[in-house]
Parts: sequence; structure tokens; C-alpha cells
Amino acid sequence: MLLRICRQLPPTIRSFSSSLPASSSFNAPIPLARPSVQLNQQIPVYNDNILATYVWIDGTGEHLREKTRTLKGKGKFNEPKDFPNWAFDGSSTGQASKGSNSDMQLVPAVVYPDPLLGSDHRLILCEVLDVDLKPAANNHRKSCEEAMRKIKDHDPWFGMEQEYLLTDRTGRPLGWPENGFPLPQGHYYCGIGGDRVFGRELVNEHYRACLAAGLQIFGINAEVTPGQWEFQVGNCLGISMGDQLWMARYLLYRVAEMFGVAVTLHPKPAITSGDWNGAGCHCNFSTKQMREEGGIKYIEMAIENLSKTHAEAIRMSDVHGGNDNKLRLSGKHETSSIDKFTWGVADRSASIRITRGVSLAKKGDPHFGRVDYLEALIRLLLCLPVYITLQTLTTHLLFHLPFLCRVQLSYIIHIDSTYSAHQNIEL
Repeated sequence: MLLRICRQLPPTIRSFSSSLPASSSFNAPIPLARPSVQLNQQIPVYNDNILATYVWIDGTGEHLREKTRTLKGKGKFNEPKDFPNWAFDGSSTGQASKGSNSDMQLVPAVVYPDPLLGSDHRLILCEVLDVDLKPAANNHRKSCEEAMRKIKDHDPWFGMEQEYLLTDRTGRPLGWPENGFPLPQGHYYCGIGGDRVFGRELVNEHYRACLAAGLQIFGINAEVTPGQWEFQVGNCLGISMGDQLWMARYLLYRVAEMFGVAVTLHPKPAITSGDWNGAGCHCNFSTKQMREEGGIKYIEMAIENLSKTHAEAIRMSDVHGGNDNKLRLSGKHETSSIDKFTWGVADRSASIRITRGVSLAKKGDPHFGRVDYLEALIRLLLCLPVYITLQTLTTHLLFHLPFLCRVQLSYIIHIDSTYSAHQNIEL
């Protein structure tokens, strides 16, 4: 009788009821159906109010926090300067010591329409100031802005490819049997069908949410491990890459939350320690010189420079000095060896891969159909390349992709000697 009644419910209500997780087992149902949040946009907000959700990176440098406030005046809040600063308790986010004097400041940096509550409402990505009103220890955005101003004439493009694993709230990947393991890899990458891909409903909702927020999301695909997916963001100019990547992650976490699903960006969760691909992030980068005729020589210069700092890059690429990346960078499962720097054309097991199209064109080609011009396949702990800061080294331009816990991944890109006089920017 219950089944017969459910089939007679309107589609929205029927989908809502079928999407709720089983509270007793904390297992997300497969298929996921539709998220409960779809009902939220049907609730009007009265009295000319908007909901402003402030989003920031917490003291781990890995996770996000948010809180929401009411602001009066639809149409008046579109730029960061339109929003007031706001305080939060840094002692509860790992950003201030316990006890007194723990107020931290949220400073609006970038504003997006809120696709979850409706486009009249706003998502605000914020910088964090400490108790002395200085950038917090893991706030590198200011130095990134300064760096991007210095190199703006080189028109730096970035694209990120974010891999992630969907799990239920017990940590078991979606689609995996409760006892045992799925069929071996080979069935799932870019797969189709209920026995090969798991969580597509959530992934598509996230895709649409990113588009509605105005993010430059390039695409999505199912990945090699069952329950694993990837989204790509870019091309983005300069600092907007970090902003958009973090907001895309925020929306991913929020959409997954509505399905009763968890997301992990860890490079190799314990449950995937066997013959399964881990998750990483591919950083795609090019300058104007790299994209012009003959630009391949500048790409090769960059690769040569990167080869000299491989050990440093590995050490800096996760918050535990490279120990987490050891779990993934085994030389297996389409990864390079953590101890050896390699590069190649169309080589997915290399530290750096130049795509076939770039190799044939002898330059980074923006019309080739992907965001990868110089693709650095350094596997990152929780995939945290966020904001770029600049430091000079003789005739080289040194890029850091900070991991907001004061860990950086160094990219040395040879540009020209005119930058040798630039003063180093300390993190």
C-alpha cells in the first residue's frame, strides 16, 4: 500500500521522499533520486531580504566553513564592497587560540549568485583576518593578487581537474557492496549504466549548480574507481582559478550533503589501498608565450626547471611532507613514482604530461578542446592548489600553489630576465 501511495505523489515530493538517507544505517540509497534542497527554492523570502552565505577556508587549510545572514535590499548586493565584514570564533575553526580574543574577521573577496537558495541570494568567498586584523596564517590570497598583478602581461591561464570519491557517511564508496569489493577497474571510467556508475544524479546537480553560480566549469566524467568522479574548471585567468576551484568544491560538498553523501578528496583513502586508482588534481597552466607559435620551447623550459625541484615539490605538496602522496605516487594506477621526475607526450604515468594536441601543434592550443597546455600531474594531498604567489629566482619566475596551511608546490616557469629585479613576496 505504501508503494502504491508513493507512486501517486507529485514528482517533486516523490523524488524528495526517495532521496532521504536511511537514518538507521547511514547508507545513501542507490540510485540517489533527487535532493531535498529542490523544495527550498519554492519558499519565498519576504520583506526585500536576501540571504548572504559567507564561505571561508578553516584552520586546516583543507576544509570550508560557512554561515549565513539576512541583508535587506534585493539588487543592492552584487560586489564584495557591498557586503559588511563579519566576525566568527576562530577558536572553533582552528584559526585562533582557545579562550579570549578569538574573534576573526571575514572580508568578502568574491561574490557569486547562490544556486542553492536562488539567484537573488549570494555566496561570498571570504578572506580571513586574524585577531590583529592581518591576513590569517593560511590566507594567501593577498599575496596572490600582488603576484598576478606583476605577471598580468603574460596572461597566465589555469585549469584544474578535480578528482573526488563519493561515499556514504560510514566512508564506504557509493556502489560498493557492503561486504567485499566491486568488479575490478576497467568498467567504470566514463561509464554508463547503473552497475558501472554511482552518484550521477549528485554529479549533475553539482554541474548545474556551478553553471548557475557563474563558474567556468568545463566538464565532468566518471573516473576509474567506482564511485569516483572528476570535474574540470577553467580556463581561468590568474587568481580567479583559486576562487572558482574553492567555490566549486563548496558547492560539491553542499550538494552532496543534500543527498546524504560525503565527499573525500584524499589521494588514497584506506578502502582504496588495493588495486584502485586514487584521486588527485591535474593543474593545467600556460602563458601567452606558450600559446603562441613555437610556444613548445617555453613549455620545455618550464619542464626543465621543474625537474630540478622535484624533491622539494613533493615535500611541499602535502601537509605531511609528502607522506600522504606516497600512498598514491607509486608508479602504478596511472601515477608517476614519487622518487623520480618524468615527463612525456600523452604519458599519463609521468610527472608532467604534454597532451598529444599540444605536441603536434608545437604550442598550447586553446582550440584543442581541453584546458591542458602544460599539465602538471603532481598528485596533491586533498588536492589543495589554491592561490598563486610569486617569488623570483634569477631569470626564472617561481610560482607557488599554496596549500593554505603554509605548504606550497613550486612551479618554476622561465619567462625572461626582466623579472630578476622583482622583490620576493613572503608567504
